[in-house]
Amino acid sequence: MMDKRFPIGQFQQEGTISEEQIKRWIEEISQLPEQVISLVKGLSESELLHTYREGGWNIKQLVHHVADSHLNSFIRFKLALTEESPIIKPYEEAEWAKLPDYDMPPQTALDLLASIHRKWVVLLRALTAEQLERTFQHPESGEVSLKENIGIYAWHGKHHLAHIRLALESQD
Repeated sequence: MMDKRFPIGQFQQEGTISEEQIKRWIEEISQLPEQVISLVKGLSESELLHTYREGGWNIKQLVHHVADSHLNSFIRFKLALTEESPIIKPYEEAEWAKLPDYDMPPQTALDLLASIHRKWVVLLRALTAEQLERTFQHPESGEVSLKENIGIYAWHGKHHLAHIRLALESQD
């Protein structure tokens, strides 16, 4: 039986990350906003409140989370590119999902996601091989290279797209 918490599995990178793999991941990141928009456009307020599993976030929370998470990642990239292996600050995702901005219409988060991704993809496509090796320090995960983080966030987008799809299927 599929674990609905991780419908596409957890992120795993084995072996060397190739230039081709990085390009595929960047393309996946570039496509994410339109994919999310196409899944949630036209949903009613009640449909936006469907969850993908008992105790899981609803569709509206998922959309807001992806925007917040990717904004944090974009900033982590900029920090790693401008500082020497900075220590980044994690955040309490579950607590953020309880804040009042998560009750706003998802269009606000979709606009933010699209804007972040436009800027982020320009940055990602311009990274040199040397810059891809730069790192940041995550207090829980340890040292993370920018090239690995590209993969993590390509996965993260697909992970939550799968959650939205599961929530939509649960409406049937």
